[in-house]
Amino acid sequence: MSVVEQYARAHIVTDETEEDRGAVPVVLRYDPDDDPLCVRVALPGAAPREWIVDRELLERGLLSPTGRGEIRVWPCGRVQAVIEFHTAQGVSVVQFETKTLARFLRRARAAAEPVPH
Repeated sequence: MSVVEQYARAHIVTDETEEDRGAVPVVLRYDPDDDPLCVRVALPGAAPREWIVDRELLERGLLSPTGRGEIRVWPCGRVQAVIEFHTAQGVSVVQFETKTLARFLRRARAAAEPVPH
């Protein structure tokens, strides 16, 4: 099985800033050998952050509001999706283009499928 990695641009709003600073680079990563049920959402930069998100939760959240534990996902209009992360430090809201997440999830699903012999 192969690793799926995709670079995306996202808008991030946190409790600290409460403002959108424009699009920032985000790395979406799925490694079926590491954890076949989850994807990683990484924000590079001076204070890098990484969240682990259940792949199925992310897929469902593209269609309707859903959440589990500290993570909420919902569609925002026709072209955007939001992932909200709650931590002891506050809340971070990450807004993606839906097509970017959908493309990544299709590739992750294909990578997770067993290869026929």
